[in-house]
Amino acid sequence: MAKAKKGDRVSIDFIGKLNDGSIFDTTFDDGQCEEDHCESGPMELTLGDGEFFQEIEDALIGMSPGEKKVVKISAESAFGDYDDDKVFTVSRDEIPGDMVPEVGQELELTTEDDEIEIVTVLEVTDDSVTFDANHPLIGEDLTYEIELVEIL
Repeated sequence: MAKAKKGDRVSIDFIGKLNDGSIFDTTFDDGQCEEDHCESGPMELTLGDGEFFQEIEDALIGMSPGEKKVVKISAESAFGDYDDDKVFTVSRDEIPGDMVPEVGQELELTTEDDEIEIVTVLEVTDDSVTFDANHPLIGEDLTYEIELVEIL
């Protein structure tokens, strides 16, 4: 049976879990995921191109279709440490009038470079809104259950 190697385009299914067992991401469309960030259907990637976590791409090398593995990714390798510099406050004058931010809400903001950045609202006052641009899973160890579906 064929085995995946670096440079192969592959299709995989996965379930991503936190240490408490909660599912934060999955390719299975079965209602398991507790977040809005879940895929639907197998994910395709090219091994070695850095499209997914390196630990997962490395684990896929040598696998055959139908084979499954569990891969653990440390917080440092996943999204790193919390960065206080990614917390910023914006004057209410700079917020569009139709936007009503609420604490805990995730929003997409456009940066000065026209890039989309996901932020979480930390604080809302009459004069300002404080945002956190750190990834929501910062500081979390991740566990992925992966299955190589197909070598494309």
